[in-house]
Amino acid sequence: MYDWRTGRRCLFKNNIHLVFVTKYRSGVFTKEMLDRTEIILKETCEQMDCELLEFGGDHDHVHLMVSVHPKVAISNLVSKLKGKTSYMIRREYWDRVKTMLWGKHFWSPSYCVVSCGGASLDVVKEYINNQQTAPSERAVKTSQTLSQKKQ
Repeated sequence: MYDWRTGRRCLFKNNIHLVFVTKYRSGVFTKEMLDRTEIILKETCEQMDCELLEFGGDHDHVHLMVSVHPKVAISNLVSKLKGKTSYMIRREYWDRVKTMLWGKHFWSPSYCVVSCGGASLDVVKEYINNQQTAPSERAVKTSQTLSQKKQ
C-alpha cells in the first residue's frame, strides 16, 4: 500500500504509528487547529527526511503514520514534531489554548509509537527461520574451484 523509499545507500519502508496526547488530555483542538497541525507536521517531517503518510485527530489527541528514514532516531523525530507543533499552535491560537492549558506545555510528555509493517510478526519470524543454512566450508571451496576453472 505504501511505497518503498530509498536513501543514499538503503531501501526502506519504516512506517510508524504515533499518538500524541494534549497535556492533561485537555480538549483543545478544533477542526481548524487539526488542519493546521497536519500542515505543520507534514512540513516538519519533510525537513527531517521523513514523510507524513496519514493524519487524524480528535479534541485531545492526534494520530500519525510516518515513514521514517533509517538515519532518524524516533525519539528525535517525536521531539521535533511535538516541539514545533506546540510552538506554532500556541503562537497562532493563544486565545483559545491559554485557558485550557497550564504553563508552557501543550503536549503530554509521553507518546505512543507502534511499528507498522505489511506482514505480521509471525510471518516475519517464519520467513527468517526458513532461510537456507550457510553452505559448508567444503561447498564454498568446491564453488571457488569451479569458478577458477571457468576463468
